[in-house]
Amino acid sequence: MARDEQLKVRWEAVVSMLSKRFADGDPLDLDAIIYLVGLQELGQLHRKFKKDEKVNLMHIGICRLLEPFGYYEFDYFDDDGWPHYKILEQLPPLKAGEQSVLMKDAIVQYFLEKKLIA
Repeated sequence: MARDEQLKVRWEAVVSMLSKRFADGDPLDLDAIIYLVGLQELGQLHRKFKKDEKVNLMHIGICRLLEPFGYYEFDYFDDDGWPHYKILEQLPPLKAGEQSVLMKDAIVQYFLEKKLIA
């Protein structure tokens, strides 16, 4: 199977799994999945978050997802248990579609690593 086709199949598996679990089957978009990754990485699953904290959860998700690609590196946990990352390499300028493919690839890799998809 070609790499693009494999990514598409795996991406659909991730969206289906998460949509069934968190959205009553309504398909989650890329931002919602990045948010869920950030929430998982923070580990504080049973609390309400303020708007600025939700933005920070998205940032955590992006950093964690792009860490294996060499863009970020985990640095430390702060006193409230929030992970902090440092930038290792600036992302290259990407068009919107290229950003989307990069993030989908990163999400698929994350879920493969967690052994939640095959």
